[in-house]
Amino acid sequence: MIATTIRLDSSIDLNDVAGNDGFLFVRNGVGFAGRGVARRVTFSDAAPVLRHIKHVNQTDLNVSPIALGVLPFDVDAPANFLIPHQTVGKDADGNCWLTSIDDASQVLEASVAPKIQANEFSVKPLTPIGHYQEAVRQARQAVRDSHITKAVIAREILIEAKNEIDVHAVLHRLRSSFGNSYRYSIDGFIGASPELLLEIDGHIIRSHPLAGTTPRTGDPETDSELAQKLILSMKDQVEHRVVIDVIHDMLLPYCSYLDWEPEPSVIQVANVQHLGTLIEGHLSDDHPHILELARQLCPTPALGGHPRDLALQIINEVEGFDRKNYGGAVGWINAEGNGTWAVAIRCAELSHDRKSARLIAGGGIVAASDPDAELAETQAKFQAMLSAIVRP
Repeated sequence: MIATTIRLDSSIDLNDVAGNDGFLFVRNGVGFAGRGVARRVTFSDAAPVLRHIKHVNQTDLNVSPIALGVLPFDVDAPANFLIPHQTVGKDADGNCWLTSIDDASQVLEASVAPKIQANEFSVKPLTPIGHYQEAVRQARQAVRDSHITKAVIAREILIEAKNEIDVHAVLHRLRSSFGNSYRYSIDGFIGASPELLLEIDGHIIRSHPLAGTTPRTGDPETDSELAQKLILSMKDQVEHRVVIDVIHDMLLPYCSYLDWEPEPSVIQVANVQHLGTLIEGHLSDDHPHILELARQLCPTPALGGHPRDLALQIINEVEGFDRKNYGGAVGWINAEGNGTWAVAIRCAELSHDRKSARLIAGGGIVAASDPDAELAETQAKFQAMLSAIVRP
């Protein structure tokens, strides 16, 4: 394959490049949008295929072709990636460029802004409420019996639409409410994740895990009180500490140094608040490829549990459904081994006809967890995608 990169005007909207049938991974206007598929590659082939692309860079920017993909929650499930025919990139300095593969035109065909269209929706639980609450109780008992420290139990709901769900419109709504999150659209898997699993830029590595959740009400005073309760909550602090310790211990052998914030901070998104801790370090020269590191980290204790194998065994026994991509990771890589991967949460899996969407939300179960409170937490988490899909 031969790739050619040219500069573009930075006024281009990545959401409009992705449109209904393209690809997107962006946060705060920085990221990538793609159209068409030059090649689909497997987990093991993604890095070597990118390295063997001949790149004709007609800009002064240090950029290269990328692949986008999703790592499923199940570590044994296949992970597939795609290299777009056309990729538009934007960086934090406002630079914008177009990379075209082989015979792809260097004329960009972006979608027009979506029009407001009427649709009808119904929402129903796929996981019975009683089943979910019993699963929470069983996971809690496993913690109290000292079999595990934490397990994440999730449930699923289904949105059904009379007409096709307008992905382009959903992406614009997600940008309005969740612009500070990692927004993505890849092969019918769409969402807005606030959680950074892993980012590599040269020798700098970052992770920003989140664990521990409380709602947002829209009232600043109430939200401030809820945030303070979250910080003081022993249950949430325990849940968060497990995640930080595991990610730190997994990354440390590959780093010359690895540092983290001494105390978690409160990360606010439109509908909920989380405890978050930034981890940052310097990679050693012989570190594994970013995909290998992402696969080692994923699923993190924030989506699986700890110890991982025992927690996943409990999840498989009590949840009652296949998570597929939920709880995995979504992101991009380039030939140099750089990339950004977000935890695949606050997401929807669209049907092939785009007339239904499966949503999943969960929470970390520890000894002090209450089934009713956990149910309320999933309800708050569902609001991100519910409002983006159903809102006119």
